[in-house]
Amino acid sequence: MIRVLIADDQAMVREGFAVLLDAQPDIEVVGQAGDGREAVALVAELRPEVVVMDVRMPVLNGLEATRQIAGQAKVVVLTTFDLDEYVYQALRAGASGFLLKQAGARELSEAVRIVAAGDALLAPSVTRRLIGEFARLSPATPASRQIEGLSERETEVLVLIADGRSNAEIAEELVIAERTVKTHVSNVLTKLSLRDRTQAAVYAFEIGLVRPGGRRLGLKDEGRFGPTPHDA
Repeated sequence: MIRVLIADDQAMVREGFAVLLDAQPDIEVVGQAGDGREAVALVAELRPEVVVMDVRMPVLNGLEATRQIAGQAKVVVLTTFDLDEYVYQALRAGASGFLLKQAGARELSEAVRIVAAGDALLAPSVTRRLIGEFARLSPATPASRQIEGLSERETEVLVLIADGRSNAEIAEELVIAERTVKTHVSNVLTKLSLRDRTQAAVYAFEIGLVRPGGRRLGLKDEGRFGPTPHDA
């Protein structure tokens, strides 16, 4: 069972999400919090694997709460399109992904499963588009100075992570074994001191390695933000 905590200052939203998630055979909602401070306390007490976190909450907002619980639980940030800047900061604070508040039951439960499995919530095309927009908020610096220490292959893997590719898709693109991709991903995260694939994707955008709809010099694959088979 995946243990989940829901943090949102709107009781109806919390309870609605709790009903949806509790209906899943592999998910258990272990607690609900009405503000960020309560969420931090409940994470320490209940030890959930995943926290579904709203951004705008009283007492302590979701951004600061995410910073405080990073490393203790995976965080899926809830957002609407008018919260871009807040969500971008939340991703940098350690969130494993984000989900639009109007998402359906299937999307919500799948988001929980994805981050609980240790992956980043990057598959939906809307996620890649939004991350691209968040990246525009931070001035890009020359990538050549920022990724010193990565091999050419590791740099290619980083670009494809930012494009939302799964390990299987990266393996197919680069014509290498999936286990080799896993090794490269691990090396990228370790060398760049990043927590997960989401932070790796944001980092790639920040330093100008890839751009929404653009192309990294020297890599044949062009960044794509449209639907993929995972979006179906």
